[in-house]
Amino acid sequence: MSDLPKLANEAAADALSALRARTPARLVVGRSGPAYRTATQLELREDHAIAVDAVHAELDLVHDFGQNLIDRTGLFEVHSLAGDKSEFLKRPELGRQLGPQVRAEIAAKCPAGVDLQVAIGDGLSAAAIAAQVPALLPLLEAGARQRGWTYGRPFAIRHCRVGVLNDIGALLDPQIVVLLIGERPGLATAESLSAYMAFRPRAGHTDAQRNLISNIHARGVDPRRAAERILALAEQMRVAQLSGVAIKERLPAAATALPPTSRPAVGQ
Repeated sequence: MSDLPKLANEAAADALSALRARTPARLVVGRSGPAYRTATQLELREDHAIAVDAVHAELDLVHDFGQNLIDRTGLFEVHSLAGDKSEFLKRPELGRQLGPQVRAEIAAKCPAGVDLQVAIGDGLSAAAIAAQVPALLPLLEAGARQRGWTYGRPFAIRHCRVGVLNDIGALLDPQIVVLLIGERPGLATAESLSAYMAFRPRAGHTDAQRNLISNIHARGVDPRRAAERILALAEQMRVAQLSGVAIKERLPAAATALPPTSRPAVGQ
């Protein structure tokens, strides 16, 4: 009897395993009648529950970052106009604004007119902040200082949306603002972070004036690579004196073959 069918099956199994190793997507998982198999159904329910928890979780600086990192970076916490998580989810516009008292606190604690200002927003996944920012934040500071840039005191914004970039720009007048914010969770991961960037953001600016590096997580863009790309894109913005649709991130040749994770921003 020929071994060809056996070899063909083994080759197909190897190809499928290699494909599955490259993506968290559920490929060729089989079915039971018209439905998923029980194991697949349970995995989907588990991942959905993780995503829901990430959306409703609250930022906790000491728990998520550790006191040592807070002391070393001078990190402090403020909040948007959204009073709680429920209001934040129902009224997105409140997450894009800072109240008068918060503005005064930020102005008192942060130097104005720096080259690079980093802010952290919980967005739609506090889990992403806890998972990615402790490694990413020191890399951004070190990279900025190595380039001779002035670096602002970082702060975290509870119940935050992307549009808060405009308030930060108007308040502190930094050259470039980077907002590290939790992405909307999916069934592949609830720990994906985005870096929204803008050159001198001001009131009325939209996503057309912003750039985005997304998918910062263990199976996407790791924090070290994300820091390199954020700082390189910031250099492009400084030279061009603008951001948004007019800026195209220059990736190394090897990176351009990967699915794009930098693009003009589509905000929360």
